[in-house]
Amino acid sequence: MLVPVLIARKRLASGVGALYRPRHSFHLQSSTDRNIVRIVEVGPRDGLQNEKGIVSTDVKVELINRLGRAGMTLIEAGSFVSPKWVPQMAGTAEVITRMEKLPGVHYPVLVPNMKGLDNLLELLASTTSQSVDSSSTPTSTIPPTNEIAIFTAATDAFCLANTNCTIEESLKRLAPVVQKAREKGLRVRGYVSVVITCPYSGKVEYRKVRDVAKELLAMGCYEVSLGDTTGAGNPATVGDMLDVVIGALPVERLAFHDTYGMGVANALKALDAGIRTLDSSVGGLGGCPYSPGATGNVATEDILYSVQDSKYRTEKKIDLGELADIGWWISEKLNRDNASRVGRAFRARKERQRKDEKEN
Repeated sequence: MLVPVLIARKRLASGVGALYRPRHSFHLQSSTDRNIVRIVEVGPRDGLQNEKGIVSTDVKVELINRLGRAGMTLIEAGSFVSPKWVPQMAGTAEVITRMEKLPGVHYPVLVPNMKGLDNLLELLASTTSQSVDSSSTPTSTIPPTNEIAIFTAATDAFCLANTNCTIEESLKRLAPVVQKAREKGLRVRGYVSVVITCPYSGKVEYRKVRDVAKELLAMGCYEVSLGDTTGAGNPATVGDMLDVVIGALPVERLAFHDTYGMGVANALKALDAGIRTLDSSVGGLGGCPYSPGATGNVATEDILYSVQDSKYRTEKKIDLGELADIGWWISEKLNRDNASRVGRAFRARKERQRKDEKEN
């Protein structure tokens, strides 16, 4: 939530953090109700980036549009990264130009460096996009996106494998990116990878997670996402990590991959610890090109189903049935298994209903 994040920045405005003191603040649609959960849909970017076959722009645009219409309010739309390293994201400029811009929905794009930011800013300077209401009637022109995401990691080994630099060097590179983006009116979200275990160096020191998240907040990121990139975390290790991080600053966002099937359990543990923003991917799409063994994200359908009958609720009504349909649609487009347990259950129920209707 916005208030504790701003409090964290104020508390960090000394020492190294003072170098990154924010010049202005962004306001999020937030609530003082601690039972409201924000679900961030990462499928169109993090979910697709590791697919071997190139997904067409038409499919990417339709995926984003359908997710927005289903009620998702923050949808990762793509990445301005070198196509040499992540070919799947080569068409992001066209995707964010063509996709619908629904009122109240944010469409962040990942920007790994200054070159990526400059490419985005050039596009924003030359492009306007059409906003639509629920009846698809044009209402105004707005830019393709007003938000970027940046990323680093909690181990030097992962940083070196991913961006060919250490954590310290990564943070130094990111600081001017954040500053320039915010000067141009863009919101900035931060990501920290490998917060539980690293595929290259093993168990992660949780104080490193805390320190990196602290630096990102001090730079001006409004939120920091903690990623169990390898999916090796369980509720016990996730709880231990959050005890260290939240003990020093109120990190508001948590992301989990689902390699060992613990994504939902870990997400619920994060909610118990006070986290109120969760990453997920429709159909369980995902995998990290720099993390051997990471097979997918926790499914959006599974997260939504897990919280809908609890004390928690989403900030906006999300159509679970529509999400399940989207999960099956994109899984079939990619010729892959649907990793959502809830999605599979919805499909089985529909098939039973059709069978019963035929018999009657």
